[in-house]
Amino acid sequence: HWQAWQDILHQINRSVEHSVWNQTGGMRNSEIIPLLFPDMNPAEAAYVDQAKEARYRELIELQGIELLSGVAEWIQRFKTAGWQQAVASSAPPENVAVIAHVLHFNGTFEALISGADVQRGKPDPDIFLAAAQRLNVDPQHCLVIEDAEVGIEAAHRAGMKAIGVLNTHLHLEADVVVQ
Repeated sequence: HWQAWQDILHQINRSVEHSVWNQTGGMRNSEIIPLLFPDMNPAEAAYVDQAKEARYRELIELQGIELLSGVAEWIQRFKTAGWQQAVASSAPPENVAVIAHVLHFNGTFEALISGADVQRGKPDPDIFLAAAQRLNVDPQHCLVIEDAEVGIEAAHRAGMKAIGVLNTHLHLEADVVVQ
C-alpha cells in the first residue's frame, strides 16, 4: 500500500510522511484522503482513490505478496479444526480478489467481505457483522485477527474477541496481542 500511495502521490506532486500515513491502517481511502489532504478537491481525491488501488493491484500482480510469518500455518490449523473463516477487509473487492488469487486462497475461506459490501468502514463494526452473517455464526462466537487499531475497535463494537497482530503498529488494544 505504501508504495502505491507514494507512486500516485508523486504523480500529482504531493507527499506524506510514512509515520503519518501509517496511522491510517485499516481505513478506507474515502476516510484517508480528507484526513491527510484536507485541501484536496473532490475530482483529485477520486483520481487518487482509484489510481492508488489500481497501482496496488498492479504491484501485487507484478511483485507478489507474502503473508506474515506463521499466518499460512494458522489458517490451515483453523481449517483443520473445522473453523469457518472469512476475510473481512476494508479494501475494494478487486483488491481482495487479487490477493486471494496471488496467494492461491480461492476456496480457502467461506466468505470474502470487502469494503463495498458495507456502508461504513472500520471502526464501525459493519464489516465483521457482515462476515458473521455470511458464515451464519453469532458475533459473540467470532474471533477477529487484526493488525490495525480501527479493526480491533470494530471487532469489539461487533461483540467479538480480537487478536491483535503487531505489524506496523507497536501497540494494539486487543484481547490478546501477538507478534
